[in-house]
Amino acid sequence: MSSGLTIRNIVKTFPTPEGDLVRALDDVSLDVEDGTFTVLLGPSGCGKTTLLRCIAGLESPDSGEISLAGQRIDDVPVWKRRVNTVFQSYALFPHMTVQENVAFGLQMDKVPEKDITPKVQEALDMVQLGAMAKRRPSQLSGGQQQRVALARALAKQPEVLLLDEPLSALDLKLRRGMQLELKRLQRETTITFVLVTHDQEEAMAMGDQVAVFNAGKIVQVGAPYEVYAAPTTRFVADFIGEANVLTATATPRGLHIPGLGELSPDQLAAPVKETSGEVFVAVRPENVTVEKNPSGAGTVSEVTFVGGDLHIEVTVEGSRISARQPSSSLAAGSSLARGDVVDVVLQSRSARVVAD
Repeated sequence: MSSGLTIRNIVKTFPTPEGDLVRALDDVSLDVEDGTFTVLLGPSGCGKTTLLRCIAGLESPDSGEISLAGQRIDDVPVWKRRVNTVFQSYALFPHMTVQENVAFGLQMDKVPEKDITPKVQEALDMVQLGAMAKRRPSQLSGGQQQRVALARALAKQPEVLLLDEPLSALDLKLRRGMQLELKRLQRETTITFVLVTHDQEEAMAMGDQVAVFNAGKIVQVGAPYEVYAAPTTRFVADFIGEANVLTATATPRGLHIPGLGELSPDQLAAPVKETSGEVFVAVRPENVTVEKNPSGAGTVSEVTFVGGDLHIEVTVEGSRISARQPSSSLAAGSSLARGDVVDVVLQSRSARVVAD
């Protein structure tokens, strides 16, 4: 019997006010290994939340299958699935104490009363709220309310915990703290976590696996660093972090980029299959070096100091190229300013051809 969550060829359509149909999910397949943390990442309206709701049983796919531990669940009622969901709104009962909120789901499942108290205490200790069991939600901060919602879901010991943008209502400092907390909880419980977010940094920080969505499709799946360092499409390169996506012409000798000339093989992250026509090349700003040269092809249009880094914008034959390098990389006594003429150099093995 296979373990983990298996999603195969899911299609889900919704009617529009104009009477048409829009495909929220267009033949989506994904494997989520048991005991891992997977993040569904993409812009608003890309289908990631719809897939989460299909896994939870809150939406029914038009076609395709969803299996958990080798057993099909897409035709199983919500309450019979070993899956729990934590939503963006915490949905806590204001008239109940923290302890009562966490116990509620267990009571609905007809868990014997003698077993509920230790399960609730264990869940509250797990989220470090054991001392606040008698408080009501109104007496808690936003971060503490989020922990109660997590404890309520964890108390039922699901096989899969689904998280629908659970940190989006928190301020930046609290959100980063909760990211670490969720990672810790996932490791300690070994429950499979599937989180939906549109925040690229959040996805990179939390996921063992990141599935990038665009227009109802999964366009790339991989470990965070793999998705960042080796994007396969122009969309992924542009959506994950910052990227320069440059138009190049493929020739039998390699790639030609206006203003940068021919890219040598050692500047390319992978061999290029194309020998003619237009292609797109992605390179991250931290892999671009800017050097003063009176006969260079680029002109500095903006320089910004961010901590110990320089963020530099260079115009090369009408195209803007972003570079990010340590301020210490400049020679002593030198500086960069708007209007400076420069060379733009792509670092070794940094440029990658991506699909449109």
